[in-house]
Amino acid sequence: MEANEKKLAAALTAVMTYIETEEEAILKPPPKRPEPRRFAQGNLWALAGRQGMMQMRNLMQMKTFNRLR
Repeated sequence: MEANEKKLAAALTAVMTYIETEEEAILKPPPKRPEPRRFAQGNLWALAGRQGMMQMRNLMQMKTFNRLR
């Protein structure tokens, strides 16, 4: 019978700990969301040019131009 009492005590302790942590979570204010990062916009033409070059290199690496021959 002593083993059953130990199991019962462990189960009750676990339930009480769970209830206490849930109550603490309810009372605690929600975490604040971080501010979104802001960056300087820069030159959009330069950005578009770099993006076009990267896309062209990607196509060449995938060998799409060699398949068109």
